[in-house]
Amino acid sequence: MTDRELDAAGITDPALRAAYRHCRALNARHGRTYFLATRLLPVERRPAVHALYGFARWADDIVDSLAPGTGAGARVRALTRLQEELEEGLRRGGSEEPVAHALADTARRYAIDHVHFRDFMTAMRSDLTVTAYPTYADLRAYMHGSAAVIGLQMLPVLGTVAPREEAEPYAAALGVAFQLSNFLRDVGEDLDRGRVYLPADLLAGHGVDRELLVRSRATGRPDRRITAALREFAELTRGVYRAAMPGVDLLEAVSRPCIRTAAVLYGGILDAVARDGWAVLHRRSVVSRRRRAVVAADGLVRVAAVRLRTRAQPPARTRALPAAVLPAAAVRSAEEVA
Repeated sequence: MTDRELDAAGITDPALRAAYRHCRALNARHGRTYFLATRLLPVERRPAVHALYGFARWADDIVDSLAPGTGAGARVRALTRLQEELEEGLRRGGSEEPVAHALADTARRYAIDHVHFRDFMTAMRSDLTVTAYPTYADLRAYMHGSAAVIGLQMLPVLGTVAPREEAEPYAAALGVAFQLSNFLRDVGEDLDRGRVYLPADLLAGHGVDRELLVRSRATGRPDRRITAALREFAELTRGVYRAAMPGVDLLEAVSRPCIRTAAVLYGGILDAVARDGWAVLHRRSVVSRRRRAVVAADGLVRVAAVRLRTRAQPPARTRALPAAVLPAAAVRSAEEVA
């Protein structure tokens, strides 16, 4: 499948093909949900997605997954090296480092704004020093670089049937929704790393603070105040999904099954957490393999339907929506993460 993807994308240079294969392996190993959804894209677009997510996973690994006991100084140096390789790759159109090489090629092929990569690196560096967020507004500011820009990077690859700037608020909001889902699922693991992504004011509204979270994590005892806070955070996240989903129809038809499938699977994390009794401090909730298979099968049916329509007639062009009629929630979400 890898060679087929690379051949379809017109990637012929051996070193560049190896770089894309490396990114694909990173995506398959670390991003199982999105890797599954990516397979619903046209084959020639998949390498670009692997490059974008491979780079994001590489940076995230530096922040979270270096060898136990690795100090902050080593992480800073590793991120600095990554930043240098990124800048060199974007400037030269290639790099000796495989992930930066593939990313630079993807950025060139799809004319992706380099500011999105730099904003992402700024957010990754903040993870080395910031351990809590007083308000949701503070968390949104962080998520602009850590999540919203991922959606913005993806748009040129996915393609749109309306001017790209009309789809950008939705793409940014969906990136944020995915990350909020991960924050909810990973409360316990993040706490072990010294971080609390749930806003302090939301927690305080239910009588929860870091000390209570740590105690519950250590003892394995649930607490109704924590459950109430988690429920509120889940509802907040569902609201972001609702604001983001109308943007799927602004994508090219061939890209919609991929993004719709990703949204259903990531949104399913919220359902899994609820089914597990909101025990995210004590175990990791996962979307079942059966559910993943059902959603993926639905995505394949949608892909087949798009191909049939495409063969039957020229692709219809969705009328661009004027900004004045964009859902207020979507506009507000994009403004809040900017």
